[in-house]
Amino acid sequence: MKDIIAFWGYPRKELIKKTKDEYANALWVDLDIDYNYPDLKLLPDNYCTIIKNIYNNSMFLKDRIIKILAPIGKDKCDSAYFLSELLKEEGFIVIESIFEDKCPNYNALNLPISKSNLPLKKKIELITKNIYEQKDYSDLKSVKPSFGFWGVPPNDLNLLDIFPDNTEVFGWSRAVEAGYPGDWGIETFVKENLPTVFFTQAFCSKTLVAKHLANKYQGLFVDVDTIPTNSIKAKIEAFIKLR
Repeated sequence: MKDIIAFWGYPRKELIKKTKDEYANALWVDLDIDYNYPDLKLLPDNYCTIIKNIYNNSMFLKDRIIKILAPIGKDKCDSAYFLSELLKEEGFIVIESIFEDKCPNYNALNLPISKSNLPLKKKIELITKNIYEQKDYSDLKSVKPSFGFWGVPPNDLNLLDIFPDNTEVFGWSRAVEAGYPGDWGIETFVKENLPTVFFTQAFCSKTLVAKHLANKYQGLFVDVDTIPTNSIKAKIEAFIKLR
C-alpha cells in the first residue's frame, strides 16, 4: 500500500500545501535522514552521504512511496538534480521543485528556533520537521549565543550534542527556518566575533563556502562523511572550551 509522501531538502511551500491537501492522511518522510536502511552500494563511495541516504531510503520504501517532492535548484544541489533523474528511471513519480526566492527584508526575519536556548540537536530537528509541519514557534525565548553552528543537518545528529544549548544556528539550516532555502545572504551570514563551527558533509559542494567562511571569521571548519571520528569530536570540544 502506498502511503508515504517522500521529500528531501525544502520543496516549495505551495507544493507542500497542495500535496498535503491532496493526500491528507499520508505519512511524510524526509529522505535526507539516515534510517539505517541497507546501503545498496549503487552510488560512488566518495559521494555525499545525504545523497546516498536519499537513494537508499527511496529504494527501501519504494512500494510505499506515492510520490517524491524533489528540490533540484540552488536550494539543494546539482547532485539532487542528477538523483531526481535516476529515481524517475527507477519508476518513481518525482515532482521537481526549485525554491530560490530571495528574502525581501532580512531585518524582518523570524528565527525563533535558531536563536532559542533549546539543545542544538533539538533546534535542527525542529527546523527540518517544520518544513512540512509548519508550526508556529514564536513563543520560544531568544538567548544571547555563546557559539554558532553553520551548515546543514549532519548525517549523525548526535554530533550536535557536543554544543552548548545557547548555540545559534547559521547556514542552510537557518535559511530553511527563514523560509528561503536558496538565499545566499541568509546562508552566508554569521555573527562576527562569535566562535562558530562551519560544518559540511564530506564531498558536498558547500565545503567551498564553509572553508571560506571559517577562514574569514576565524572559525573551525569540519567536514564529516558518515559518523564523526573521535578526533573530529575532540577537535570541536577543544574549540568550544578554548573559545
